[in-house]
Amino acid sequence: MLSVYTDFIRIRFLTMLAYRVNYYSGILIYSMNIGVYYFTYQAIYGGAGSIGGFTAAQMTTYVAVSWMARAFYFNNLDREISTDIRDGSIAIQMIRPYNYVLVKCMQGLGEGMFRFLLFMIPGMAIAMLLFPVKLPSDPVAWIGFLVMLFFSFLINTQINIITGLTAFFIENNEGMMRMKRVVVDLFSGLILPISLFPGWLATIAQWMPFQAITYLPGSVFTGRVKGVGIWNVLGIQIIWLVVLLVPMVIIWRLARRRLFVQGG
Repeated sequence: MLSVYTDFIRIRFLTMLAYRVNYYSGILIYSMNIGVYYFTYQAIYGGAGSIGGFTAAQMTTYVAVSWMARAFYFNNLDREISTDIRDGSIAIQMIRPYNYVLVKCMQGLGEGMFRFLLFMIPGMAIAMLLFPVKLPSDPVAWIGFLVMLFFSFLINTQINIITGLTAFFIENNEGMMRMKRVVVDLFSGLILPISLFPGWLATIAQWMPFQAITYLPGSVFTGRVKGVGIWNVLGIQIIWLVVLLVPMVIIWRLARRRLFVQGG
């Protein structure tokens, strides 16, 4: 049975590989995003030593690694699940001898592996050529970051699956998916590091799972979090991974009991 799920990883990877040319433009767009943020922060910093706990060099590195990390953990599983529900194909998927949600996770992992190898790594190399990105010198920081990057993928995937499954109950969740994307990008620290938020908003963000997607791994990569602190923030990711499993499992079980397919 395990080989069945690993096949979904391989198939999604090969499918993405067939359309790899489409991702060359993605690398260009992400590099342009990094450039916009870089020159904006250069103007903001001026002669300031640090802002929000970030030096100018750390902020440049944070922006670059955050956008390229997004290239790895990003997926459209919420839209795929919503489409399956609306067109009725979910009914066929649910009677097959595998777990539909786990299959989606494996497909997302296959896409993530493709994005990591052919999007994130070359994109990061280009960013290093264009901008003064400083890589960690501590091996522990590299190990911690890579482990946390994988957990970022898992947490983001859980949020996407939960959002996609809501289509079982509200039929058209297009607005929810768009809102989710904005909320994740904002409160994960992709658009703006959480340490730059107003005090009350930063407090709220720290009680949300989104910081575990971008802000915490980025803080490790830039050296703002070191030593034992790396494993502490990894613990936060693990906690959110477990917490998000609860609503995901509950919604999936309720959805199986209440299968309503639009138009079918």
